[in-house]
Amino acid sequence: MSQPVAPALSVLDLVPVRADQGTGDAIAATLSLARVADRLGYRRYWIAEHHNMPAVAATNPPVLAAMVGSATERIRVGSGGVMLPNHAPLVVAEQFALLEAAFPGRVDLGIGRAPGTDPVTSWALRAGAGGVEADAVDRFPDHVDNVLAMMSAEGAALRLASGDHVLRATPKASSVPTIWLLGSSDYSARLAASRGLPYVFAHHFSGRGTAEALALYRSQYQPSAENPLPRTFLTVNAVVAPTREEALRLALPNVRSMVALRTGQPLRAAQLVEDAEAEALAPAHEAMAEEMLRRWVVGTPEEASTQLRSLAAEFGVDEVMVSPVAGAVRGTAVDRSPAREQTLELLAEAFA
Repeated sequence: MSQPVAPALSVLDLVPVRADQGTGDAIAATLSLARVADRLGYRRYWIAEHHNMPAVAATNPPVLAAMVGSATERIRVGSGGVMLPNHAPLVVAEQFALLEAAFPGRVDLGIGRAPGTDPVTSWALRAGAGGVEADAVDRFPDHVDNVLAMMSAEGAALRLASGDHVLRATPKASSVPTIWLLGSSDYSARLAASRGLPYVFAHHFSGRGTAEALALYRSQYQPSAENPLPRTFLTVNAVVAPTREEALRLALPNVRSMVALRTGQPLRAAQLVEDAEAEALAPAHEAMAEEMLRRWVVGTPEEASTQLRSLAAEFGVDEVMVSPVAGAVRGTAVDRSPAREQTLELLAEAFA
């Protein structure tokens, strides 16, 4: 029996910060990883948005996407995603219109509704300077429409007492980014379907509800001029190494970080592998850690290839975006993430 068709591969990056790194080191490691992905033929490279987390430096996707675009030649760059309620729609539209002008035909704007942070930081982002209204989450559909309009050649008309004032994200757009809606519930699936937009469910984050969300999106999809058919792909956490034992060892720091996040423990920079091994996991959290690993793709290139092909076939997608979550051993160069690069290299070889 032949294997399922190989999906295209892409990368999701949170710009992780290890205990032995500063922020600049983490950014340097991300640029090295992006160059690897570009060289190996990965389709796109997305940066997530998170705030006030010691282990994550991806606070500003458009700034990081500009760095990645400048460091690469062909791979698509973008956000996975920009958390729109944290920002004024015009600011987001301007940022990504400029990215598209700099890297025409290579830019994706992935938009999410979640805060990507704790409630206090969320307040500081949205209302700390009086800039973004407090009900930004409730107005998410309107803000998506505004971003779409502002990046178009026609712009968005703002009705004032003195007449209509047209807002454009860029003076002279020759092309626009591809806009995707992201989500971890059926809310964004319904919204993307109603707007005729591409949609991605955060399978890497929850691992539950993916089939239901994609079925809802596909069944309710309203074709648009830009997207006559529904478009989606799958996101998966991955650690690939020459042996399964090594892959499981390299996954350990990220597993510990995720357990801490979900159990309300203090957050810290990602541990080195040796430190994670030396620190016992609380018995009450062992089942959670094991469940996470079952949802991730962790193993040899052959195991990972088989699992990714099966997932793509199961959910009916032709692309899988992997978040390479391999940790680092003591003595690793601070400006590199060799185990993350190895994950991309071994996957590319397995799919060649």
